[in-house]
Amino acid sequence: MSDVTELKDPRDGRGSAAPDSSDHGSSEPGSSKPGAHSLSEILSQAQYWETCLTELTHSKALKEVEARFGQSPEWLFIGCGSSYYVALAAAATMKSIAGRRALAIPASELLLYPELVFSATPYVPVLISRSGQTSEVLKAAEILRERNIPSLAISCAKGQVLETLATITVTVPADEQSTVMTRSFTSMLLALQFLAGRIPGNARYCSDLLSMPALVQPALNALPDRIRDFVATHTFTNYVCLGQGPFYGLACEYGLKVMEMSISSSQVFHSLEFRHGPKSVVTPSTLLIFLLSEHGYDAECDLLDEMKSLGGTTMVIANQANARARAAADLLIELQLPLPELARLAPCVVPGQLLALYTGLKKGLNPDSPRFLSRSVILEDDGSDKRSKKPEPVA
Repeated sequence: MSDVTELKDPRDGRGSAAPDSSDHGSSEPGSSKPGAHSLSEILSQAQYWETCLTELTHSKALKEVEARFGQSPEWLFIGCGSSYYVALAAAATMKSIAGRRALAIPASELLLYPELVFSATPYVPVLISRSGQTSEVLKAAEILRERNIPSLAISCAKGQVLETLATITVTVPADEQSTVMTRSFTSMLLALQFLAGRIPGNARYCSDLLSMPALVQPALNALPDRIRDFVATHTFTNYVCLGQGPFYGLACEYGLKVMEMSISSSQVFHSLEFRHGPKSVVTPSTLLIFLLSEHGYDAECDLLDEMKSLGGTTMVIANQANARARAAADLLIELQLPLPELARLAPCVVPGQLLALYTGLKKGLNPDSPRFLSRSVILEDDGSDKRSKKPEPVA
């Protein structure tokens, strides 16, 4: 049995109130209106982030993680679907902030190609699953336990099988009513980023994370109307999501959200790789989404200029854009946060969530419950899906 810390839910009355989603074309939680749950969950994120991070500062389980795993030179982040994309961003943070080797893999890689995963170097496996029920993650946890490898799990659901398989479990109170992951994605990412700051004793980074929710709320409040209007006046046949470094996992999540919530075609590339063949798909009906980094800003702006010159429509997410980026962006989202890049990853995800939501609504779909998907993928022992018999990207 693992040691478990369950963080308190913001709905217990503590903290600031979530924004009112009724102002943005939907209704309160519990409404049957298409997209109502997803919009409410997206708009509530800053409140959940604040509660999650505050509770983590006092988490007994996090202290145990530091004591048990803090000296480990290598970390292995494991997930499926959106949880794998959490893993990609968390691994980048662990490398940059804690200075530890870190790798992210889909759980299926450990199941099908274990010889490519296991290392002679001691490492900490981190099992990520919103539901705590994802079959491939549970099978990975069983393999780790059989090999006597201690593990950490992070989830949004208490009392699930994953807790019994992991050595230590942290449960983040950010689950959703809708099928698609939104605030669970960003909240689990922030929890892992906070851990990456705690391991080397980087108090400044942890403080930056703690201050982020309040600082970003004004920028987030302005997003729904702008993105809804952009979607209403544009129609796209293809979505291309571009990011480098820690933003690549976020770009993957953008692509998946568009696919899930709007049943649209999307592609994901490391930004500069898009030049090497894929740019041939660019047309005015292609939305090119640029997650601009600080480290690669000039090179990424070169690409942005080039793709604009080829006739693509561009959506740019940046902390602060210069005149060059402004001129090349059809829709520009600026966060304008006085925080380091790795403390801003979670809010960078929100524009993509809203883009996917409003695109789905425009197409007459219900983004709360995309076709063929369920909240977790639970397989029979023979690998067949008990419910839909179809592969699902939800974790």
